Amino acid sequence: MLSGPPVSASASADQLLDRFLSSSVRQRRSLLAQVQQRSAEIRPCIPELLNRLDATGDDWAAGTLIQLLLAQPDDLSESFRQRHPEGWLAVSSAQGIDYTPLQQALSLLQFEEADRLTSEILRQMAGAAAVKRGYVYYSEVPPMAAVDLQSLDRLWLTYSQGRFGFSVQLRLLRSVAGRWDRLWPKLGWKLDGVWTRYPSAFTWALGAPEGHLPLVNQLRGVRLMDALLSHPGVQQRLTA
Repeated sequence: MLSGPPVSASASADQLLDRFLSSSVRQRRSLLAQVQQRSAEIRPCIPELLNRLDATGDDWAAGTLIQLLLAQPDDLSESFRQRHPEGWLAVSSAQGIDYTPLQQALSLLQFEEADRLTSEILRQMAGAAAVKRGYVYYSEVPPMAAVDLQSLDRLWLTYSQGRFGFSVQLRLLRSVAGRWDRLWPKLGWKLDGVWTRYPSAFTWALGAPEGHLPLVNQLRGVRLMDALLSHPGVQQRLTA
């Protein structure tokens, strides 16, 4: 059972937002529908509220509110874009990678574009040879900068209600004792025995199974994903 009283319909927008931000993950998910239903009242409160939140973390409540703010093309969303031209979440790169396009795609719930950009960024991280050939070898993953893999993971977590990201996939992999054959069904990946850019029955939405994204590129089999999830930068995300 959820602890704490439910938010009444007569509660103010500020009260609902305070409860949303201070609740446990399970309680927060139960409040999502109410927050979305009252978006007209809540949106004007979001810009000031974001000033009090930690832009160096990965709290998906912030990402959800940003998505709500950007859902309508009006003065509120335009003012937010002007104030945060690179995106609200602060991300770092050891290789000078620009995460602005990825953050923009995620904040607009454009998950297919975000997955494509993630693959592109991984090629940049792997080096000029990977960029030229169009994909990453698993052997090119260990030298990748931890901070960049962590930035990718934080972006996906923040803008997916905590449902997508490398650390989510790693947690699920550990839950099945490292068995990739048991992980595929959990992620909702149906490969039909053939490696393709995307498996069949793929979903580009928050309603997809937990860990469904990012897909990256399965042309190279599980070795690339195994190398990514084995990287210390990703491993540290579950121990931080």
